[in-house]
Amino acid sequence: MTDTASTARQGALDALPMFLPAVPFALVLGIAIMGSGLLPLLGWSSSPIIYGGASQLTLLTLLGDGAAVAAAVTAALIVNARHLMYSAAMAPVFQQQPPWFRWVGPYFLVDQVFVLSMLRANEEPAAFRAYYLGVGVTFWLLWMIATASAMVVGPIVPREWQLGFAVPVLFTALLVIGVDRWPKAAAAGVAAAVTLLAADLPHRSGLLLGAVAGIVAGILIEKARG
Repeated sequence: MTDTASTARQGALDALPMFLPAVPFALVLGIAIMGSGLLPLLGWSSSPIIYGGASQLTLLTLLGDGAAVAAAVTAALIVNARHLMYSAAMAPVFQQQPPWFRWVGPYFLVDQVFVLSMLRANEEPAAFRAYYLGVGVTFWLLWMIATASAMVVGPIVPREWQLGFAVPVLFTALLVIGVDRWPKAAAAGVAAAVTLLAADLPHRSGLLLGAVAGIVAGILIEKARG
């Protein structure tokens, strides 16, 4: 019998250290919201509506720079395209879940939730569901609070702090926790290298390019091993 309450609490606890690298990311987003020219509440609403830090930052930065709405939305969708790969990986697990969870669960599927939940993918459906919601709801609440607070704190943070380091630090943390076999390590290394080399591409598309390169590398390595 699964103790779902205990499992959900464990998910919430596991989410806390994963959120720490997202704090400077939230500050960057707060600065972008306040500098975008949008009403603060409208800018913050991107957190519950889009709920994806990289795509939020892309959208608001481009709008703040005067880009057309269609171009900004397209760029944000490109950055968020990696979630299609997350969905494909999670599909077999979600197929074992009740219909309500298959509708609600994908909303919480951000990078950190994906990494932590995939470590529990082989558990029984009820245990996975409790853990996933524990991680997902906790991270969602923290992100809502952090982005709201960042709109006040972000603009007064000294530029010398160079908060731009937040994005690579966040994704490095995800790579470290998700790697448990050498093929994963190799694929993660390829993804990190390509992302670094493509860092100057417009609309943060380097993140997507790095993710695709990592997946291709992982597939090739698995085929070579087979």
